[in-house]
Amino acid sequence: MKAVVDRIDGGIAVLILCENDETTIRLPFFLLPDAREGDLVDILVTRDIVGTADAQEKSIKMVKKVK
Repeated sequence: MKAVVDRIDGGIAVLILCENDETTIRLPFFLLPDAREGDLVDILVTRDIVGTADAQEKSIKMVKKVK
């Protein structure tokens, strides 16, 4: 997925998706340290199956403690 850095405002980078120019994404600027306004960036999102299972297990344990 590609996006353009629209602006950097208060430590937040505002990106506009190339596929849909009505959709914006706000990210902490430290995730894009070399980016400048107008830069085209490539965004890759992957699913973390192991991390998801660990988070679910942790949530179940927390719920059991509350009961």
